[in-house]
Amino acid sequence: MPDASPRSPDPIPALIVKDHRVGHRDRLRERFLNAGAEGIAPYELLELILFRAQPRQDMKPLAKALLARFGSFAEVLTARPDRLREVKGIGDAAIVELKIVEAAAQQMVKGAVAKRTVLGSWAAVMDYCRAAQAFVEREEFRILFLDKRNVLIRDEVQSTGTVDHTPAYPREIIKRALELGSTALILVHNHPSGDPTPSQADITMTKQIVALARAMEIEVHDHLIVGRNGTQSLRKLKLM
Repeated sequence: MPDASPRSPDPIPALIVKDHRVGHRDRLRERFLNAGAEGIAPYELLELILFRAQPRQDMKPLAKALLARFGSFAEVLTARPDRLREVKGIGDAAIVELKIVEAAAQQMVKGAVAKRTVLGSWAAVMDYCRAAQAFVEREEFRILFLDKRNVLIRDEVQSTGTVDHTPAYPREIIKRALELGSTALILVHNHPSGDPTPSQADITMTKQIVALARAMEIEVHDHLIVGRNGTQSLRKLKLM
């Protein structure tokens, strides 16, 4: 006997919503391989770096938050770990990935200076100093120690200060030069404000170092001041 009870209607198929995140990583990697860094946005380049820290999590919100907080791709890479941790969602694994990329970039530009006559590759020196210090949040006083052929012997940060001052110790600089057998120096420091214009204190300190170095037959080739907005040479400005 046929069933007289009313037949339930066929279920309406659930609406299938496509998640844009599915395959996003592969698409972004493919676009990067095909077009290079010029073919993707800065936040997408950050995403590619952060993918290694979180194998499955959507990294776009974090990448955009980092750019919003620090202002640029370079400033994200050079931000101190303690400041990076202030951004919600970032962990130590992500910070390590960012710092690896920063270190790799500095090694690349430093390679263009190492074992070469520094005065013959001045553009590379400027690039290296800018990569090393232009986006650092505190002032650092760096010395490039050169040998008699003007080849880089050692690159050292002598002191780290505040956002608008770092101490320089002329006697310690010359003492270190003598220890290394260095006959020439390039002085470098950064202005976290972004403006590389030398202050009167910068000029006075440079002249003190030059005078002391000259007495020990050590030449100071230049004092470079780097900032986000460019680089200034005290020698080019005729201030030393």
